[in-house]
Amino acid sequence: MKIIIPMAGRGSRLRPHTLTVPKPLYPVAGKPMVQRLVEDLTKSIRDDVDEVAFIIGDFGEQVKKDLIEVANSIGAKGSVYTQDQPLGTAHALLCAKDSLKGNCLVAFADTLFKADFTFNKEEDGMIWVQQVEDPSAFGVVKVNSDNVITDFVEKSPTFVSDLAIVGIYYFRDGENLRNELQFLLDNDIKDRGEYQLTNALENMKQKGIKFRPGKIEEWLDCGNKDAVIYTNQRMLELKKGESSRPASATIENTVIIEPCHIGENAVVRNCIIGPHVSVGNNSTIVSSVISNSVIQNESTVKNVNLTNSMIGNFVECSGKNAELSIGDYSKFEL
Repeated sequence: MKIIIPMAGRGSRLRPHTLTVPKPLYPVAGKPMVQRLVEDLTKSIRDDVDEVAFIIGDFGEQVKKDLIEVANSIGAKGSVYTQDQPLGTAHALLCAKDSLKGNCLVAFADTLFKADFTFNKEEDGMIWVQQVEDPSAFGVVKVNSDNVITDFVEKSPTFVSDLAIVGIYYFRDGENLRNELQFLLDNDIKDRGEYQLTNALENMKQKGIKFRPGKIEEWLDCGNKDAVIYTNQRMLELKKGESSRPASATIENTVIIEPCHIGENAVVRNCIIGPHVSVGNNSTIVSSVISNSVIQNESTVKNVNLTNSMIGNFVECSGKNAELSIGDYSKFEL
């Protein structure tokens, strides 16, 4: 089994945090989003994952090394491909054409999920969906009485279906997918100026490939500050079994209201921390009250009362009550 993860978008709605860190590598509850996605998918697959292929933008060499490490952490080979132009989901996937072989699980690294991704790999294909109140902003599917997908529709202004495609797909035949993607580019078949995966899916369906829907229990967005804070909250609640206080951390005269995550070599003194707080590696929190917030690595926070806040890497923050979103390498005094 191969896992293919397109993640070329940097995440402009999450700036300033994604100016220095691509959105899929932004830590939530102590782990980068893309790592959580890979681990959760791997746990549900009844087969060995031999390769994880990432499709990125111009993110730099360190990001490539970090992604290879994510793949190696589950015992898989890591491959990194670059999409040099934002030409759509089908174009992004075709950038990884050398890895589109055999059983392939495709997962776009924009969001996190609560779901059982267990499936029968003998199916032609699976497309995971969630029922949504307003489907106009999503690609959706229609399903017949045999639980087979009959239609794919991209962001229709009129109601077609409320089953939104969440961005996770299974293909039994990766080579077949690759050929359909190549057909779109060879014939310049675009929708809204881009090469869309849904057009390839429609072509496959017309040729007899049967796609069935998989169901998502919870769809966790990370598109903006408030969404990341909520997703951090839910991940902390869902991952209560994970270690949250490493031996390397220094915690003195502090009340921690679980669930929280405390990073390696973090220092927390004279504080009330939690609930739903993530503190990154090597960060220092002193004489502060912090709830429902994310503080990244190598930052120092003193004498503040923070809630619903995101603090980046290498930040110095001190002062009074606040609700903040501060990017990397900033100094902020209230």
